[in-house]
Amino acid sequence: MKNPRLIRSAKFIALAATVALSQLLCGCSGGQKRYEAVFTDVFDTVTQIIVYAESEAQARQWMDQAHTLLQEYHCIFDIYHGYSGVNGVYALNASAGDAVECHRALIELVNFSIEMYGLTFGRLNIAMGAVLSIWHEYRSAGEQNPSAASLPPMADLARASGHIDIADIELDQKAGTIRLLDSDMSLDFGAVAKGYVAEQVVREMEKLGVESMLISIGGNVRALGSRPDGEPYKVGVQDPYGAGNVMIVDVSSMSLVTSGSYQRYYIVDGKRYHHIIDGKTLMPAEYFDSVSVLAGDSALADALSTALFLMDLDEGMALIDSIDGAEALWISEEGQFKSAGFDAYVE
Repeated sequence: MKNPRLIRSAKFIALAATVALSQLLCGCSGGQKRYEAVFTDVFDTVTQIIVYAESEAQARQWMDQAHTLLQEYHCIFDIYHGYSGVNGVYALNASAGDAVECHRALIELVNFSIEMYGLTFGRLNIAMGAVLSIWHEYRSAGEQNPSAASLPPMADLARASGHIDIADIELDQKAGTIRLLDSDMSLDFGAVAKGYVAEQVVREMEKLGVESMLISIGGNVRALGSRPDGEPYKVGVQDPYGAGNVMIVDVSSMSLVTSGSYQRYYIVDGKRYHHIIDGKTLMPAEYFDSVSVLAGDSALADALSTALFLMDLDEGMALIDSIDGAEALWISEEGQFKSAGFDAYVE
C-alpha cells in the first residue's frame, strides 16, 4: 500500500471490536492539524496512526516512513511466510538446530522475551510455537467449518509441549546469531511483537521530528507525547461482553495494551476457545476475559498483558505492583479489578 488512506478530521475514530481492542478518541488542536492513516497489510490486523503536522505533505511523508517501518517489521516477525533477504522468525524456525544470523530486531526481541520469561515466571514464553501452531490449525479449521469444529487432541498438545523449553534458545548477541537447540522447536512472538513494533515505530518517528503521535497495531496503542494543546490522548478500553467501552483512559507518552478472550476464538460444542494458551494446561486460560496494561514501553505492556491473563489475580497483582510505572485492569464476569495507580489515568 504505497498511498495509505490519509484523513484530516475533527471527529473521533471508532475501531470496530472485530479489528481492534480499543477505540481511539481524539480531537483537533491548535495550529497543527490532525491526520490519520489506516493500513491493513501488516500483522494481519488493522493499524491506525494519528499524527499532528503543519501540512498534509509533512504528514504524508511521516506516514509513508512509518508504513515502510511496519512492513519491514512484518517481514521479520511473520511466522508463516519467508521473505527474500530477511533473516526473520520464519527463517529461524525453518533452520531449527542450526545457528542462524538474524536481523537485529529479532535478536533484540528474543533477548527481551527471555528477560520477560523470568519476570513473568514463565507465563510469557516465545518458545510455545509448537503448541500454538496446533491450536492455530484447529482454530482455522473451526472458523472455516464451524459445524465440524473440534479441539486439538491432548496427546498431540502434550507431545508438542516437549519442545517449548526456552532454555533451548541459544542467543549470541556478539555474533548476531540465534540457534534453536531443539530441532522441533519454533518461536512465536504473537504475545509481544506488535507491542515491540509499536514502540520501535514511535521511537523512529520521534527521531524524524514527530512530537505528537498515536499508533494502534490491532489495538496495541502507543502514544508519543500528548496532543499539541497539552491534553492527553483518550483511549477507550473495550467492553469484552459487548459494544462500547468500559472506561476511557488518558494516555500521554505511554502505551495501553489489552489481551482478551473475545479477539480470536472459535466455538466447539457451544463453548468459546480463545487464542491465549496456558503453557501449564495447554488450554486457553480461564481467569479473565480481558487484561489491560498501562506502561511507558509498549513491548513491556504487551508482554505483561499476556502474562497477567495467564495468572490468577493475586499473583498478577503482586507482579504488577513490583514493576515501576506499570498499571493493570482485569475484567472478568466477577467484576473489574485495578492496580493501585490505574484510576489516576481514568477519566
